Amino acid sequence: MQKKQNFYIFILLIFCLFQNRIWAQDEEDSNSPQALIKHYSFECYQEEKGEHDNALKRVKRCQEIEDANKENMDKMPKSEKLVWDNNCGDGDWKRVKPFRPSIPESCTTLGELLMAEGKLDEAEKALNKSCGLFFSEAGYAKDKVKTLETMREYGCTTPAMETKYGLKGIPSCGPERILGCLRMGDLQIKKDDYDKAQIYYKQACDGGEPTACERMKNKKTGSDLLMYTAIILIGLSVFLFAKMVFQDESQFKAGEQLEDTVSKSDVAKHGAILQYSRPFFKRYISPVVSSMKYKRVLKEKYKRPLAAAGLTNLLSAEDFYSFKLFLIIGFPVVFMGIRAFLEETWPLSLIPVLGAIGFFYPNIWISGKKAQRQVDVINSMPFCVDMLALSVEAGLDFIAAMTKVVEKAKPSALTEEFQILIKEIKIGASRAEALRNMSWRIDLIQISSFCATLIAADSVGASIGPILKSLAVEIRQKKSSDIEKRGATAATKILFPMLFLITPAVLLIVAGPLVVEFISGPQ
Repeated sequence: MQKKQNFYIFILLIFCLFQNRIWAQDEEDSNSPQALIKHYSFECYQEEKGEHDNALKRVKRCQEIEDANKENMDKMPKSEKLVWDNNCGDGDWKRVKPFRPSIPESCTTLGELLMAEGKLDEAEKALNKSCGLFFSEAGYAKDKVKTLETMREYGCTTPAMETKYGLKGIPSCGPERILGCLRMGDLQIKKDDYDKAQIYYKQACDGGEPTACERMKNKKTGSDLLMYTAIILIGLSVFLFAKMVFQDESQFKAGEQLEDTVSKSDVAKHGAILQYSRPFFKRYISPVVSSMKYKRVLKEKYKRPLAAAGLTNLLSAEDFYSFKLFLIIGFPVVFMGIRAFLEETWPLSLIPVLGAIGFFYPNIWISGKKAQRQVDVINSMPFCVDMLALSVEAGLDFIAAMTKVVEKAKPSALTEEFQILIKEIKIGASRAEALRNMSWRIDLIQISSFCATLIAADSVGASIGPILKSLAVEIRQKKSSDIEKRGATAATKILFPMLFLITPAVLLIVAGPLVVEFISGPQ
């Protein structure tokens, strides 16, 4: 008896588990996208079938009469004439109209679900019912009576239109219809019909939907920017391509072999952007810039910054300006490539901004190179000047002493400048002229003072050994004072990170438990 009772209990448990599984499955099915589409479709179209069938019958009958009397509409039979005058004469049967939705919210939701499923045509039909017909100013100016009748039957209007035209008896566009127009605009964007999307965005914007107004504004601004940017880039690309095709290839290669003595490793030291850009702008843009009428202005403007940054052997003034022009195209192209690779939706309106950044980036880059090189020169000066003084006091002349400094000192920007100075003196420049050129290239107060002192000593025939020793002491003292100054300002500089990063963490740890205890009360 006990076994039989246990068996029944087991069967009952199995039945309950099976039934719960069925209910859960039914509930899951009822929340599936297909079930929701079916539910909202019924609510959206529940009052349309009879009206739609009547409209189809009307269209079919009018089409039959028109086909039968196509040659002469005035001589049709009286029975057909009566039907034609009552139902077809105004030509309204040829225009497809959205029927008023039973539940506009359901039509909007149905359209959103169908868009998510990728069924754009079905979604357009549902959203067209939700959005309906809006007031047409052109139609109102042409035929006021007929426009108002159509609007009362199928459309809606906004408060602004009601005030402007004195419209009465027309349903107001509720939030669900406004949202339907917004979604309709989004759907047209998916179908790449931007002009039609603007119409629906305007309808939703007039109805008080701020999102539609924003999308309208962004579309207009973005499209204009993209259009003008595309035109400029296409024109520049065509010009460069034509220049590349018609330029003498042998002449270019010969000039490249004569002028370009820089190795790839030297270029790579100055960053990836220059490394990968240089072959392109040297080949396609530099010849164009070199043939410009005002290239003398470019040389005067960029010659000294390039010399101060130590890039004279790497880039000419024309090459530097070509680098700037190339990055106007280069940065947007890289942006588009990364955007496509990562499948991101970054706004294309950033392209003009990136083009402007590309034009000004080389100026920022060369300023950083100049500052870095000047720091390197200042750090190398004490040792180099000390060694130069010792070499001169040991009996070497100025050129031999400077050659010894280049051999023994660690390679730096200052030793590079000493090498250039030695070469200039060997090819015939005076010591004063070579020192002035070095001061002009480095563009640093300490070097200017060093060169001026040597030029003054050379002009009066004084021994430069003691002068160099005093200069070395002065430079070391100046360097020590600069280090002390930077150390003194370190406390001030670290104050802001402490104030905004460390202090809140400390306060959170200390005051956090007190605040929690105050809120929760004593336990």
